[in-house]
Amino acid sequence: MNFSYTILIPLIPFVVFLLLGLFYNRIKEPISGWIGVAGLTASAVLSYFTAYQYFYNTPKVDGVFQTIMPFKINWMNFTDTLHIDMGILLDPISVMMLVVVTTVSLMANIYSTGYMKGDRGFTRFFAFLSLFTFSMLGLVVATNLFQIYIFWELVGVSSFLLIGFYYEKPSAVAAAKKAFIVTRFADFGFLVGILLMGYYTGTFDFAILNDVNGPAINGTVVQSFMGMSVITWALILMFMGGAGKSAMFPLHIWLPDAMEGPTPVSALIHAATMVVAGVYLVARMFPAFHFVDGGTAQHVVAWVGAISSLFAAIIALTQYDIKRVLAFSTMSQIGYMMLALGVSGYDGHEGVGYMASMWHLFTHAMFKAGLFLTAGSVIHAVHSNLMQDMGSLRKYMPYSNIVFLITALSIAGFPGFSGFFSKDEILIAAFEHNKAIFYITLLVAGMTAFYMFRLYFSIFWGKDTHYHHTPHESPWSMLAPMLFLAVMSIVPGWTQILPFTEWLAPDKAGIHWHLDPVMATIASSVGILGILIAYIFYKKPTEYPAKISAAFGSLYQWAFRKFYIDEVYTFITQKIIFQRISAPFAWFDKKVVDGTMEGIGNKTASFSNLIKGIQSGKVQDYAFAFIGGVIVLVIIVIYML
Repeated sequence: MNFSYTILIPLIPFVVFLLLGLFYNRIKEPISGWIGVAGLTASAVLSYFTAYQYFYNTPKVDGVFQTIMPFKINWMNFTDTLHIDMGILLDPISVMMLVVVTTVSLMANIYSTGYMKGDRGFTRFFAFLSLFTFSMLGLVVATNLFQIYIFWELVGVSSFLLIGFYYEKPSAVAAAKKAFIVTRFADFGFLVGILLMGYYTGTFDFAILNDVNGPAINGTVVQSFMGMSVITWALILMFMGGAGKSAMFPLHIWLPDAMEGPTPVSALIHAATMVVAGVYLVARMFPAFHFVDGGTAQHVVAWVGAISSLFAAIIALTQYDIKRVLAFSTMSQIGYMMLALGVSGYDGHEGVGYMASMWHLFTHAMFKAGLFLTAGSVIHAVHSNLMQDMGSLRKYMPYSNIVFLITALSIAGFPGFSGFFSKDEILIAAFEHNKAIFYITLLVAGMTAFYMFRLYFSIFWGKDTHYHHTPHESPWSMLAPMLFLAVMSIVPGWTQILPFTEWLAPDKAGIHWHLDPVMATIASSVGILGILIAYIFYKKPTEYPAKISAAFGSLYQWAFRKFYIDEVYTFITQKIIFQRISAPFAWFDKKVVDGTMEGIGNKTASFSNLIKGIQSGKVQDYAFAFIGGVIVLVIIVIYML
């Protein structure tokens, strides 16, 4: 099968970006929206066709899916083995990601034609969406570390543009800068890790780095630092970049502020694009993470994922801004994916954690995008992000109510929904490899069910709010993507009976999925318990939430204030870095360095003023000097004789 056409999948959104960007003043609403939707539709259709051809019509060797590179060009050569290529790599996880990215991006584009209607930046918004999609597609098909890093940074630039889309709003500008700066610190670690990996292994190529007999894994690199091999340090530094992009603790602080962007941006960032880039990076380099130094770097991934998942879930319990609740929910679910990779084995059924992580990435993309788009529909109707300003919206927005209920059931792991199947596998992997992480994961499952239905009941049930303007259901341009994502929050789970998830195995040999009745019962019971508690607390106004908040006292306040992590960063940057470190350097630079140079310049200018009369340009002055000089010389000669 010839897959050369796959180069068009990322190129089409790039062409759309150039078209809308260069002819911004000529292409007006709604044509620019149609162009964006048409471009993403073409890329999505090609992605679906690629997935069908790859999984069903491409021959396997010994039951293993082959890695295909239909396009590859050499860009920069450093040595015979160390070079930077630009190309397309097709394997089970990259093909899956093509489907995820194009599907959610298409839904966001269709939704945006209604959500952004009348906005003066309409065309600019669709140009940025296309750039974002191009960047993510280039990232997932990368053949080597440097190609993924290039598109990694493009994703960062795109998110900066979209988070700060309302550039006249100071909070949006601050949020965009915060996201960009925090992820730049993380990406510095990523770059150092890439350079270390390239220097010591002699290659950036994924195929060689993940080869169990290659230089990164088989122990030929013996250099060590602080008891760990240099390759382990390189992997940890690379994971630092992934942790920043995926908003893992403690590099998560940009994520809640990113809600300043339009809601379709939130759906893209938190579902299919930016935040899953870190998960994809670890999955792409999984053999190296698993085998080098006995999986030391993999253990780091597991615990960072587990801590982030629990940390974000606790904060989500206390927030009132519906988009921020969903933001912390995303952080928690990405933590799930990370810890699943961290506890996964490699061969046979041992690789269930890897498979579960990739499958949860797929299911999460659908139900989380649906949740964000429904939240946007609600905000569009009531003109507020706060739960206190909502209630009984099921009477006015029946379709949004249904979509939010379905997607909330899915993320809560309710039996029969897609999130139930993928979470069940993560719990199994955690139970088999790390009991402590398993109990954290189980606790987070219950908390997730509670805070999601706290959100649902507060918005669509709760108090009978009297609105200034009667809320109304969103237009079909917004409802259609929401309903599609609601369906995708159910259907993918049942494809477990098909071989789809078995393709997502670390050794590419396949895993026979099975439902563990005991684990499924435990997980479902915990989730249902969380839903029931939320029902009692929030189905109608009660005093229980206030009493529980008061009972937890300062702990509740700490969680509500996000454990003051932002304040800690502010103190470190402003009080320590800026005042204690930067200020003395600035004084030295201004007073000593600049002062020395300015002093030399001033003295030179003063001396020039004293002697500039010598070059006055007047002939009589030069004649006087000449005659005076001759007279002096004559006197000296006479005196000497």
